[in-house]
Amino acid sequence: MNTSVNRLICDELRYDRRKLTVEHADYMQKLTDEQKIVYEKIMVAVNSGEGGVFFVYGYGGTGKNFVWKTLATGIRSKGQIVLMVASSEIASLLLPGGRTAHLRFTIFLNLDEFSTCNIKQNNPLAELIIRAKLIIWDKAPMVNGLCIEAVDRTMRDILRFKNVHSLHQPFRGKTVIFCGDF
Repeated sequence: MNTSVNRLICDELRYDRRKLTVEHADYMQKLTDEQKIVYEKIMVAVNSGEGGVFFVYGYGGTGKNFVWKTLATGIRSKGQIVLMVASSEIASLLLPGGRTAHLRFTIFLNLDEFSTCNIKQNNPLAELIIRAKLIIWDKAPMVNGLCIEAVDRTMRDILRFKNVHSLHQPFRGKTVIFCGDF
C-alpha cells in the first residue's frame, strides 16, 4: 500500500462532520415513509459490510436525490466515504461531491464485453474505491451497460485481496445504488 498522502481520499474526508451530523438529523425528519424504507435497507447493507446492489426507480421530482443526500450526510458524518456519480455532467452537479461516472471510474469511451476501467491496484483511485462505503450512480439507465460491466470487472480486480468472502458478489461486495428513470 502506498504510504504517501492520497489526495483523493483527503478530498472525500474534508467534510465538516459536525455540520453533516446536524444536517443528517434534519433530513431524517423530512423523509417520507417510503424514503425511510429505502434509506434503512441501504444503511443495513452499508453497516453490515456485506454490500449489495440496489436499483431505485422513480420519476423526476419523487425525492431520489433527497434520499441520496440523506445517505451521504449520514455516512460522511461518521468520517466515511461515499462516492456519488452520475451518467451526465449536469446530473452530477446535483449530487454533493458528485462526479461523472466516466471521470470517477476512468471509463474508456470505446468499450466491449471484456473492457475494464483504467484503474490499477494500489493507485490512489483504487485506494479511494476500496475505502468507499457506498457508491451512488444516478441516471444509470442513460449509460451503456458495458460501462457498468467494466466498473464491475475493475472492482473485482482491485478488491480481490480486500474482500475474499465476496468472490461471487457483484462489485465484489461494495454497496452500490443505481438510480434513475426510463
